[in-house]
Amino acid sequence: MLTVYYYSVEIVQEAMEKGQKTIVSRKKSRQWYVIGIDEAGRGPLAGPVVVAGICVQNAGGAVSAHRAFSALEFDSFFNGIRDSKKISEKKREEWYRKITKNPAIQWAVAVVDHDVIDRINILQATNRGVHDVYKKLSFSASVPALLDGGLSLPKPAPFQAIIKGDEKIPLISAASIIAKVTRDRIMRKLHKKYPRYRFDLHKGYGTKLHRKLIKRFGRSQVHRRSFQIS
Repeated sequence: MLTVYYYSVEIVQEAMEKGQKTIVSRKKSRQWYVIGIDEAGRGPLAGPVVVAGICVQNAGGAVSAHRAFSALEFDSFFNGIRDSKKISEKKREEWYRKITKNPAIQWAVAVVDHDVIDRINILQATNRGVHDVYKKLSFSASVPALLDGGLSLPKPAPFQAIIKGDEKIPLISAASIIAKVTRDRIMRKLHKKYPRYRFDLHKGYGTKLHRKLIKRFGRSQVHRRSFQIS
């Protein structure tokens, strides 16, 4: 993973282009405040797409009312964090509690419903969520954001989309966990309303079981009409 706790988007971009695993220079950037953003649920046949953001500041800045992270604290806190898809549900829940209860971390989620996805397409719906999360966490349009690959922000927000960022950048990994846990909880609630579709098992993804149940019962009100079933 690439540690980026007090580096600007430009420094991170340069490191990624060079293939660095760590940033050797410890020169602090003027940007002491950084946001990591990821999503969960772009591919499923039902339910919302959820975008989450994690925001931390380094100890060099003191503009936020939230307590700042030192470099040592950052490394220690995020040690062992991984992309949400590569850890168990139990581990995701543990990380969720750890992240959301830490007073040095600000976090936010945006839930974009299936009807919006059908109206404006999944890419635009996801990036709408990205923008909503960014607005919730940033104090100005100059706060840098690190996004998982494929996500985007409108100008003038400075951002860097990083391919497989959820595997390389701790803040993006943390955001992916918040997004995944939030969405899974939503899908479990939808299972109670639409039990015949077993959203509790597949969370709306196009598994063999899910497709079989759609063919048997038809689409529910929360299925995405713009997505092909077959």
